[in-house]
Amino acid sequence: MLIYPNIDPVAFHVLQWPIYWYGIMYFISFVLGWGLLVLRNQQQGYFTNEQIADLLFYVALGVIFGGRVGYLLFYDWQDFWQEPWLVLQPWKRGMSFHGGVIGVSLALVGYSWRYKVPFLLLTDFIVPVVPVGLGLGRLGNFINGELWGRVTDVPWAMIFAHVDLKPRHPSQLYEFLLEGVLLLLIMWVYARKMRPLGHVSGVFLVGYGLLRIIVESWREPDIQIGLLWQLCTAGQLLSIPMIGIGVFLLLRDHSQDTKSMLRCNMTRN
Repeated sequence: MLIYPNIDPVAFHVLQWPIYWYGIMYFISFVLGWGLLVLRNQQQGYFTNEQIADLLFYVALGVIFGGRVGYLLFYDWQDFWQEPWLVLQPWKRGMSFHGGVIGVSLALVGYSWRYKVPFLLLTDFIVPVVPVGLGLGRLGNFINGELWGRVTDVPWAMIFAHVDLKPRHPSQLYEFLLEGVLLLLIMWVYARKMRPLGHVSGVFLVGYGLLRIIVESWREPDIQIGLLWQLCTAGQLLSIPMIGIGVFLLLRDHSQDTKSMLRCNMTRN
């Protein structure tokens, strides 16, 4: 039996302002993401380093605003209605990955329109590094002592004393390993070869959706929502459309992709 170490969510203070581990994880994610995107670009050569930095700025805005608004709308809409300023306090109650996906998608639509780059080319370029942020975000959840698992009797069960004295799955660490480490390996290997436009994005959506549905079976449902229809969690329900979109991207007609890429190259030249 393991005991949760009860880590202080505040790493340090700067002029009396608390700096949270959760925020540090996001900062590290963006730094590592930038480095990995530069590395990917050395293989594909679609973007300049300046364009990658600009692209990452769009992604960061989408993650922060989409993830925060998504969490409050999907998981805590009643408090959001009463306290809309919670959107400016991401260290309270967390972020939603599904909301982040919507936010990033909207941001990339804007980038695609502004720079005349195919939307799916952008998503295919970015998604292989997304698991870095997912994994580090789950470590942030673990440090915060949130999103704990369901009661279990497995040998590695952990007691979160700030919750109760029942042994529970350390589901944050499961998500770190599955959505972070495993998905990163899958995506990085798959994306090393040239794939039809949208296939890398499709594999990511299907892979994340399936892994999220699996790991949610070990995670305690959000107390304010519980099990929807006594069947699934909100996270599992939100993952189903992701899988559907991913399958569509893998099966769609690619006959217009060559023309789209040619237009992109003409614009860049």
